[in-house]
Formats: sequence, C-alpha cells, structure tokens
Amino acid sequence: MMKRIYFDNAATTPLAPEVLEHMLPYLTDYFGNPSSIHAYGRETRLAIENARKSVARLLNVHPAEIFFTSGGTESSNTAIQCAVRDLGCTHLITSAVEHHATLHTVSFLEKTAGITISYVQVDSDGYISYDHLETLLQEAPGKTLVSLMHANNEIGNMTDLERVGTLCRYHNAIFHSDMVQTVGHFPIDLRSIPVDFISASAHKFHGPKGTGVLYINENIRIQPWIHGGGQERNMRAGTENVSGIVGFSKALELAITSLESDQTSILHLKNYMIKQLRSSVPGIAFNGDPEGASHYTILNAAFPFTPKTELLMMNLDIHHIAVSGGSACTSGAAQESHVIRAVNRYPDRIPIRFSFSKYNSIQEVDTVMAKLQEML
Repeated sequence: MMKRIYFDNAATTPLAPEVLEHMLPYLTDYFGNPSSIHAYGRETRLAIENARKSVARLLNVHPAEIFFTSGGTESSNTAIQCAVRDLGCTHLITSAVEHHATLHTVSFLEKTAGITISYVQVDSDGYISYDHLETLLQEAPGKTLVSLMHANNEIGNMTDLERVGTLCRYHNAIFHSDMVQTVGHFPIDLRSIPVDFISASAHKFHGPKGTGVLYINENIRIQPWIHGGGQERNMRAGTENVSGIVGFSKALELAITSLESDQTSILHLKNYMIKQLRSSVPGIAFNGDPEGASHYTILNAAFPFTPKTELLMMNLDIHHIAVSGGSACTSGAAQESHVIRAVNRYPDRIPIRFSFSKYNSIQEVDTVMAKLQEML
C-alpha cells in the first residue's frame, strides 16, 4: 500500500514527539488538580505557571497577559464578545475572509447586541485594503473593535499587523487579531505590535489539540467569559488542561528554536510545488498571492474545472494523500469556501489547499505530482 502523505497542516499538524514526551508525565504521574493546596496540586500549578512564563517570554509579553484556553475559537469568541460587553464597542470592523470563529461571532452579536458591522474591502489577490480600513475607522459611528487575522488559513495571505494596529491606536479602536496560523511559524514580538487581543492554538505548530492562548494587553480590562471558578486569575473558570498547557509551551519553544531552518525548508517545498504544478497542469492558477506576502506553509491551487478535477480532492484521499478544499473547521460539511467566494478571482475553478510542515519532503511532493498527472 502507498505510504500516506499529509499535506493538510493548516488544518492541524502532527504532534511533535518531543512535545508528547514532555506531556506524558502530566497525563500519568502529575495528575493533581492545580487548584488543590496539597503537593499534587502544587506541582501541576507550578507546571502551568512555568508554561505561562515560557510562552510570555517567547511572545515578549508579561506572564499576566497570557491566558490559556481551549483553542483559537474560544480565544477569539472571548475577545470579540468581551470587547462589546465590557469595553463598550458598538461597531465591529472585520473582513469577509476571516475564520468563522470571527465571522459567526460578529454575526451573532449583530443579531443579539444590536452592534453594526463593516467589512474591509478585499482585492482579487486576497489582501485587505488599508485605505478602506482607514476610511471605515474615520467614519465609525461609535467605539470600534477591529478584528483581522494575521494570515488567512485558506489562501495564506498576510496582513500587516503593525499598520493595522497603528491605525487602530490613532482612531482609538480596539484591535484583535486571529494569529492562529502564525504563532509558532513567525517571530512574534507583541511589544512591537499595537494589538489588544490575539488568539493562538497549539495544534497549528505541532502541539496538542484543545489548548490555546488568549493574549490580553495589560491596559485592557474585561470580565470573565466563562464563570464557575477562580482559574486563570479569575478570567476563565474550569480545571486547567495541564498536559495541554505544558504541551503548548513546549511546542512553541521547539517551533521558535528551529524557526529559521523550518521556514527555509518548508518555503522550498512550497515553491517547488508551485513550479511543478505550473509545468504539469495546463491552466493552473493560484488563489491568493503565494509568491507575495503569503504564509510559507500554505498553497491554494485553482484547478480548471473538468469532470476529473471536480472529484480531485476525494480521489487524492483514496490514494492516501490528505489535502483540503479550504478550512477544516466546518465539521466535515461540504460547502463552498467563503474565502474563495469573497476573493472571487477564480469562481469557476476547483480550489485545493496544500499545506506543508517540517515533516514533509520533496519526495512527497514528487509523489503527489505523479499521482496528479496520472489522475488528470
């Protein structure tokens, strides 16, 4: 049987062996409840606080600004809803290409809290218009929250967070960024970015699923979103996921340590696949701007629509090759990508997202290309 090939790392990454090894003691020997005052609890509480200090150091923030959550979706929900409830935001600015964790939340608030929403224009390459964002901020009818992702999870386009944050500061707006695809993949210095909230998730950089981070700038004061206990300094009730938290910390430490070499090798894979697709698939195009300001792990190819390409993703899966048509966060539902629809550059083509990690190889790209040529 053909060896399975995994090219869907933007959906989730495999757990690094070193991370698993680091987590295992907290699934076996160190099982105490961190809120307990006896030795069992104290040792897990110490592990959580050491993890918090490590994450804070790697992101260049204070430990008190780091809150552990169940993942990026919870972090984004908390930031957006608390900005409305606690910070007085009555107007939200976002874009049509955001993750559903943002889009569904702002839609819910529009219906239930009476807020207004503006959408920043997105061009055919998938970039937001900074001029339009400035206009929206100038014309905002009240206290405003801007929620824009750092890197798009489907097409890879990057947003200039410093530019957005500077605009937000000038217009006294709150700024939240979904950084789920970029924490652990790029050097992040939150002291140099004018941002109030960020969301991150461990499973995007070879950490465990079910653990994320919400960064809350020290100048922001919100009330708890989940009630019931005093965990996370009274900000998030519920017994902490100790093994997940230490796994997040270890995965981020490993990612930052090998960042430069990983970027170089993964970008080489991506560029090699672009070259192979262009030479082997007549009429191939790409969603987003893969050779511009783009995430080095994500490549979204637009295949000409034919009876063979219509079932391409399913046929690749049959041959043990995992790719995606877009986001993997829709519970397996087969539906048109809202990102591709919003960009609307190749509306009649078949989008296939290939996303790479440090565990992929040139040989795997060659195998996938050979299978694509055979299928097409």
